[in-house]
Amino acid sequence: MKISVMAVAGVVGATALVGVTVAGCNSNSQPATAPSGSAAPTTASSSPAPSSAQAQPADYTQLLIKATDINAPEAFTASPPMQNPNGHPGVATSFSNPDGTHVIGDTILVLPDPSAAASALDSAKTALGGSVNGTPGPVDIGSGGTTVSGNSPDGSKSVTVVLFTQGRAFATLEFDGPADAAVPPDFVTDVGQKQVAAIKNGLPS
Repeated sequence: MKISVMAVAGVVGATALVGVTVAGCNSNSQPATAPSGSAAPTTASSSPAPSSAQAQPADYTQLLIKATDINAPEAFTASPPMQNPNGHPGVATSFSNPDGTHVIGDTILVLPDPSAAASALDSAKTALGGSVNGTPGPVDIGSGGTTVSGNSPDGSKSVTVVLFTQGRAFATLEFDGPADAAVPPDFVTDVGQKQVAAIKNGLPS
């Protein structure tokens, strides 16, 4: 399973917001028990409500593209999706060709609102140098679409990274292949735009 470092780095900028949301939920559920002792029987019986709100984390699998969306000379296979990568709401998977020489990492993080997603993207841009040698530029994928292509810092493989937001989702696509053989830009754009469409269809605003 390949989880993009860019996605993780990007969410660091928005972690404060995510942390506040999560802490808010936790503090609502714990104080609901504590005050129920002092503030009495009134809210004691309504404390089951927060526990049902905490029930099940959201399943964001429907936001991912399918292996069949990847239009390439050979078939790609998807790995099982990972829910909430690195503890952040969202989903991640990877797609690989039969001999594993080409891998596409796909990570989608769901943030509280579009501005938090944009902050995550801005933070991820500053970390791009850790994954790929190249100059970032704009790409027509989602909002704030940014791409960079080159070899990895150790020169062992080619890497193309695409960062974009769609509503409150921040997505990272990473295309890895043999060194000095970056994937064609039109292929990257095609996969990226299909991922934008999948998020639009699967994530309510």
